[in-house]
Amino acid sequence: MAQPLAERMRPRTLDEYIGQRHLVGEGAPLRSMIEARRIPSFILWGPPGVGKTTLAQIVANSLEVPFYTLSAVTSGVKDVRDVIQKAENNRFFASASPILFIDEIHRFSKSQQDSLLGAVEKGTVTLIGATTENPSFEVIRPLLSRCQLYVLKSLEKDDLAKLLRNAIEKDVVLSKRDIVIEESDALMRYSGGDARKLMNILELAVEASSTERVVLTDEHVTACLQQNPLAYDKDGEMHYDIISAFIKSIRGSDPDAAIYWLARMIEGGEDPKFIARRLVISASEDIGLANPNALLLANAAFDAVTKIGWPEGRIPLAEATVYLAASPKSNSAYNAINQALQTVRATGNLPVPLHLRNAPTELMASLGYSDGYKYSHDYPGHFVKQQFLPDELQDACLWTPQHNPAEEKLNQYMCKCWGKRYEER
Repeated sequence: MAQPLAERMRPRTLDEYIGQRHLVGEGAPLRSMIEARRIPSFILWGPPGVGKTTLAQIVANSLEVPFYTLSAVTSGVKDVRDVIQKAENNRFFASASPILFIDEIHRFSKSQQDSLLGAVEKGTVTLIGATTENPSFEVIRPLLSRCQLYVLKSLEKDDLAKLLRNAIEKDVVLSKRDIVIEESDALMRYSGGDARKLMNILELAVEASSTERVVLTDEHVTACLQQNPLAYDKDGEMHYDIISAFIKSIRGSDPDAAIYWLARMIEGGEDPKFIARRLVISASEDIGLANPNALLLANAAFDAVTKIGWPEGRIPLAEATVYLAASPKSNSAYNAINQALQTVRATGNLPVPLHLRNAPTELMASLGYSDGYKYSHDYPGHFVKQQFLPDELQDACLWTPQHNPAEEKLNQYMCKCWGKRYEER
């Protein structure tokens, strides 16, 4: 049986690779490392069909090292250990480490990821992971810290057009047919920046024609796919576009638009937990202290969807969506943590003031730990002024309340407690 077109057209070298110029173009980081033959472990993050697996294979071919592949869907801890053992046995002194490619690494459990740490740290294998999900959410921190992260983008129209030309002119099967592309809008739209999907659609459209001459039009492609041109693609670029429109509609306080985009995702078969997770993030980032109940409702919707699934899960998701979109908005907590992180990075590990330190031993007490600390509950209103920031930052302003009823109430209390320090914000 002949290989699918997408596999026949898979690039074997960097010069054949199309797209991702920010990574593999002249002077770009991955190309430079390949040319220097020094490859660290790294993770490729991007939507499906943009060349993650292909790039890993090109790296292995260029370095001429053993290449092992595991799928997070079908492999367990034992499979990981078996591959690591093979890599140890096949590695020669002073040669580059074998490459272990793990597709959908975000689906690896914590124990599976833990089993990789030693081999990656010792250099037994060079790990290349591929994921369509944000690695900072799905990959454990120790493993993430040992890997470079490279972000791949959906292929642009020029890249897709080049792929089409190459397939028609160079493929051993298609080059024997007389193929004319009169219209390509449907091909581009359905592929959604996904090279594999583009090749599959092209192959299907060509095979659907019984004549030697094949004329590709938008109507012909649509008829072959038997899909609505507005169909939702939960694995392609539209997945990211629609979730972006959904969150921005909530942030923009438009319940009608938000519930529309929610319906688009539900009708398209989106993972309900993915939607619920984004609602929880939006409740914290966009509504925040203006309506703290939003986070409680979003989290409750997440729990409900996890318990009941589809189709009833659409109801708590709709409730949370409308509530978040119709709530007052504030990003003061979001801004505060970002400002605090910038301050920490700029000032380093400043010492904790002595009066804020615990003194569980006599030695610590003799050194002044906890000396002078005032226990708030011993004072009227459960508050007493004292310094809680390091000396160098005692006048720092990190949280700035915004103008909404909930935060103005909080700010009034802060002004009552701290006076001028908060009155000037």
